[in-house]
Amino acid sequence: MNVYQEVLLSILYRILPIQQYLEPVYFYIYTLFGLQAVYVIALYVTSWLLSGTWLSGLLAACWYITNRTDTTRVEFTIPLRENWALPFFAVQIAAITYLLRTHLQPVQERLTLTAVFIATFLFSLTWQFNQFMMLIQALALFILDCFDMLPTVKVTWLYIIQISALLLVCVLQFFNSMILGSLLISFNASVLIARTIQKNLKKGGLLNRLGKLILHVLLVLCLTLLINKFIKKSLNLESDEHIFKFLKAKFGFGATRDFDANLYLCEEAFGLLPLNTFSRLSDTLLFYVYIFVLFLMTVAAVIVAFQNLSGSNQVQFMEKMEEYTITLKPDAAYNLIHTVLFGCLALSTMRMKYLWTSHMCVFASFGLCSTEVWKLILKCIHLYTSQRTHVIKYSILIITLLYISYKFWPGIMDELSELREFYDPDTVELMNWIKSSTPNTAVFAGSMQLLAGVKLCTGRTLTNHPHYEDKNLRERTKQIYQIYAKRSPEDVYRILRSFGTDYVILEDSICYERRHSRGCRLRDLLDIANGHIMDGLGENEPDLKPSLKCQGTKPLASSEESSTRINTALGEREQLLLCPRFQGLPARAKHAGEGGSSGE
Repeated sequence: MNVYQEVLLSILYRILPIQQYLEPVYFYIYTLFGLQAVYVIALYVTSWLLSGTWLSGLLAACWYITNRTDTTRVEFTIPLRENWALPFFAVQIAAITYLLRTHLQPVQERLTLTAVFIATFLFSLTWQFNQFMMLIQALALFILDCFDMLPTVKVTWLYIIQISALLLVCVLQFFNSMILGSLLISFNASVLIARTIQKNLKKGGLLNRLGKLILHVLLVLCLTLLINKFIKKSLNLESDEHIFKFLKAKFGFGATRDFDANLYLCEEAFGLLPLNTFSRLSDTLLFYVYIFVLFLMTVAAVIVAFQNLSGSNQVQFMEKMEEYTITLKPDAAYNLIHTVLFGCLALSTMRMKYLWTSHMCVFASFGLCSTEVWKLILKCIHLYTSQRTHVIKYSILIITLLYISYKFWPGIMDELSELREFYDPDTVELMNWIKSSTPNTAVFAGSMQLLAGVKLCTGRTLTNHPHYEDKNLRERTKQIYQIYAKRSPEDVYRILRSFGTDYVILEDSICYERRHSRGCRLRDLLDIANGHIMDGLGENEPDLKPSLKCQGTKPLASSEESSTRINTALGEREQLLLCPRFQGLPARAKHAGEGGSSGE
């Protein structure tokens, strides 16, 4: 469970002498906003390290702030796990960028490796999607190592750090099975094994090395699949099967009726990146500069990779690089592949764009302030001089900063002057009713999103926790959600009582859902998974059948008729709570029954 950050904050709040000055909620908010400052500082440092000028870091920070709609979600969804994790990920990238610099002293290298490990560990501890992000990072390292663009020893250390950090997190999360069966551990282990099997991988001519490279890639892929399959079979792990079903359906390798996979597929956040994202990024010139720098760096990388594969095996890596007209430093090469791979991830899955857009600020500012980039351009048009390179570089940088300040500074000041207030009277009324009218031992069932608020505000026991990376919890959530499916009251009663439920919360926003189209509404996903036809006008798959026990289309919707049926089915001691729609509409809460909790 990724709640160690809250546990640590609660301990700090009790230890520090701030309780009479600062309420817990503000301590939490200020801590997260402080982490965002660390995030921006890490982006600043990374850009500075790559370009060699602090002005580049300033530009990266300015772009991050002016594009905050697309670079962060912290201002409107503060407690997201990614808001805890991404600052540590940015620190890790900054540390890796410094590690890949040449001519580091042994002490500097050891300290940097320690910083990479700490940042990787904290990133992994605070976000459940850590293994997938680090798998992409490992792929970037693998690609660059194959083309001899990174020092092999440093890449090996980074593989080991990833595995070590993830295994430590696994222990702290009470041996989380999803981590043990992760592709990252299997992939990194496969790369290290393949290296010991294949000797002299980076020696020989172009064709010889290409053949070895193809064989090496195939060996790593086969070993990864075999090791991962062996681990999952040995430990009977199925925690991440819904993700692979989701990916299979998303990329057109077959439809699925799996409830968990379809729940992801129907969410806009897991769809393709909207095109209007690029228009917003273009308003600040970020996207234009990024594409310009990306094109030049990609061309340089292809040329350098070809040179490395064709080069003499008698020359060391960095000595050989310095002989060519076109060079690409290891730290720049890593950040290039990093932005390309995470860009592909963002294009395919909108929720992951925040990993790409923040790094886009770093990469674009680095390219705009890079002496190597302008040197390459001026040499191509036969206008290169050292003085002219510096004049053009700093002139364009200052003009860009002035443009951003002129266009966006007034709007930022206006936003900072606004005072906003949380206003959701329906939810407040619900939480107050729960605290005042239900026993402390009451057990509540409902949607994951709402139950998280119930736990936070009332401390009541929940039937299903909103942690979706565990198979048993996913199955439990699916069973609780049968309150919205075409199931008889008797079936639902039996399911709810099996989990010790005392109170059921039904939401009109789910019963009468309009946010999703037919086929993606929660009740539709449940009906499809149960093999029942969907309600409403439209086609159904031919093998779907009407519900045998329920003639109505929404037997458990929050209508007067269904309310009576459920209340009768639950009996006198069990309680039904019908909740309002949480979209600012008039409250329509109804409390059925006055009996106490039945307990477990």
